[in-house]
Parts: sequence; structure tokens; C-alpha cells
Amino acid sequence: MDARDRLRFLQLLEQIVEGLGWRCHTYCLMTNHYHLLVQTPEADISRGMHRLNGVYAKWFNWHHDHGGHLFERRFHDVLVEGQAHLLELTRYIVLNPVRAGLVRTAGEWRWSSYNAEIGKRPQPAFLTTSWVLSLFSDDPNRARELYAEFVEAGAAEHRRSGRGPVPGTRTRPDQPYPYTPGKRSASRLTSSAAGRPTTFR
Repeated sequence: MDARDRLRFLQLLEQIVEGLGWRCHTYCLMTNHYHLLVQTPEADISRGMHRLNGVYAKWFNWHHDHGGHLFERRFHDVLVEGQAHLLELTRYIVLNPVRAGLVRTAGEWRWSSYNAEIGKRPQPAFLTTSWVLSLFSDDPNRARELYAEFVEAGAAEHRRSGRGPVPGTRTRPDQPYPYTPGKRSASRLTSSAAGRPTTFR
């Protein structure tokens, strides 16, 4: 997968997000898969993902003169359950390249939402950063700092141990997360959300 492939994927993702009214909070494109954290106001996850993967596969095959299936199996989705799970996912997704040994820090990877979240790159039209940042602070600048610290703490843990936490395993969704930035409660989070967030890979 080259830069043009990834740019085309992001263009298609933007079309899906805008067309179906989804909210994309976090993303990361890897070398052979991708991760998304999205909210869907309607029960149209399968419809959107089928279109995204199908249209992209056709374009990729045409562009690379490739035949056959591009994606081996159906997308895998997980319903986000509680603030602890959500917080872990916001960094788990952007730390994929770090855990894969492609880069040392999340900021070195161009193909994720991390740099847009912390204000180091322009925000793509399909990406919503305000919701994730609101988990850390009501002050956008302070929120970006805290989010960057949170992600770096995960990267540092991975460098020390050689592996990082898997979402939903180290902390159950109904338990308080050991790193709780700001004072945003889970009840406020869910009541202000337009729909249940879901992560894809």
C-alpha cells in the first residue's frame, strides 16, 4: 500500500462518513489493515463498511492491476462500553504503528488521526476531534497536551514491556480507568453522544 492508496482510502472514508452522517473520532491506516472509531446515528454499520471496502477494493485492484479479493474476511466491529474502554481505544488505535515497530512515536506516523488531534496537522473534513479532546479538558489547548501525554504514556509502556494493553482487557468498561484526565464523567459522555461509538479493524 503506497501513499496514493492511502489517500484514496481516506477520500472514500470521507464520502462514507459524510453520506451516512457518521462521526469518525479516531483512525489509523496500517500496511495491510486499518482501524476506525466511529459513531453511527443509524444502524447502518454493515452498509457503510461494505461500501467502503467494496469500492476501495475495486479501485485498488484497478490501480495495481490486481485480481481477487483484497480483504480476506468481513470487518470486525466492537461496541465501545464505557469511558475506560473509549479512552483506551483512542490511544490503542493511534499506537498501532508503534506496536508494529514501524515508528517509535505516534506522531511519526502520517496515516492516523493523532497529529490532527493534537493540532500538528490540518484536520481532515471527515474527522471529529472535539469529542475525544473533551474527555481530557474543556480547554482545547490543554486537552491536546493531555491527550499527547496519554498516548505517549502508552508508547512508553510498550517500549518498556514490549507489548501494550489490548482494549477492554486490562480495565473492564465498568471500572474506573487508572489514568482519568479531566473531570468528564462517563454519564456525561454517553448523554452527549449522538450514538454508540464502535471501533473497526
